[in-house]
Amino acid sequence: MSAGRSSKSGKPSRSVARSAARQLTMQALYQWQVGGNDMQQVELHIRAAQPDDNLESFEDITEVLKLADLAYFHEITQAVPKQQQELDSGFAPFLDRRVDELDPIELAILRLGAYELMHRLDVPYRVIINEAVELGKRFGGTDSHKYINGILDKLAQRVRLAEIQARREKRT
Repeated sequence: MSAGRSSKSGKPSRSVARSAARQLTMQALYQWQVGGNDMQQVELHIRAAQPDDNLESFEDITEVLKLADLAYFHEITQAVPKQQQELDSGFAPFLDRRVDELDPIELAILRLGAYELMHRLDVPYRVIINEAVELGKRFGGTDSHKYINGILDKLAQRVRLAEIQARREKRT
C-alpha cells in the first residue's frame, strides 16, 4: 500500500487511504461478528494497536493505520452494525446459503461492500466491487473473491442500475 503515497506531501493518496480504511473496517467487522463486542470498543482496540515486528507491513494494523482514511473507517464501522439488517437483506437474495452460514470474512466484506453500494453513492460501484474482491483475495478462502464479486455485482445491478446503464451508454 505504501506505493500509493503522494510524492508531494508524503501522505497516502485518497485511493490508498480508502483501501487501508476498508481493510481496517473488514477486520473490525470480523471482530464484531465473531466476538460479539461493541463496535466502539472494537474500533478503539484497532486504533490502539501496537506494532508487531513478526508481521509483514501489510498485515500489521499499525502500518495500515498510518495510511488509512480514519474518518471513513469510523463512518463505516459505526454504520454497519446499525444497518446490519438492511445490508444483509440487500445481498441475501443473491446468496446460495443463509447469511448466518457465510464465512465470517466473506460476511464482513459483503457487509462493507453492501454499505458502500447502498449508502456511498459518491464511490463508483466498480471501485467498491474491486476493493471487496481484493480483500477477498488477501483475507478470504481460495475462491471467496469470486463469490464476493458475484454477490456484489448482483446487488449493484439492483441498487446502482442508473450508474451501470450510464457507463454502458458511455462505452457505446
